Amino acid sequence: MEKNVVVISSSLRIDSNSEIFAKEFIKGAERNNNVELINLKDYDINYCKGCLACQSTGKCVIEDGVKDIIGKVENADVVVFATSIYYYSISGQLKTLLDRLNPLYISDYKFREIYLITTCADTDENAIDGSKVAIEGWVQCFPKSKLVKTFCGIGCNLGKDALEQQEQLEKVRKMGENI
Repeated sequence: MEKNVVVISSSLRIDSNSEIFAKEFIKGAERNNNVELINLKDYDINYCKGCLACQSTGKCVIEDGVKDIIGKVENADVVVFATSIYYYSISGQLKTLLDRLNPLYISDYKFREIYLITTCADTDENAIDGSKVAIEGWVQCFPKSKLVKTFCGIGCNLGKDALEQQEQLEKVRKMGENI
């Protein structure tokens, strides 16, 4: 059964390691699904004001690029977050987006499966733990969904290090094939 998959790349760098792995995931997922890549670097995204107006209206009072992203996430069957790990957690760009997706809380969202793709300079696979906790916290607010699988591209310190890690590229591609 074909699923609508939204992959959100939070890196601000062109062809970053996390985006390289995200695109490899997409190669696998595209075989049987409709996939869209969203690059946060292409959107103007402001911080959440914490006004909670969205909890009664279902819409954010801030007029920026998140308006387009919310609709895509709401109508996706699968949401994939791709982020570099900074100080053992998700990027600030991704955290800002997660905060701004608050209007989805009261919506009839379709997403059921959440995936997390990360990269880090660290060579310890446990470096993903803080990022996983951050995403799990968001997922817990959406009881019809679950964090299905995570991937950590370790040892990616310099730009495009991911291109040299064929085994990890294959692993994340297969992850995409299996949704």
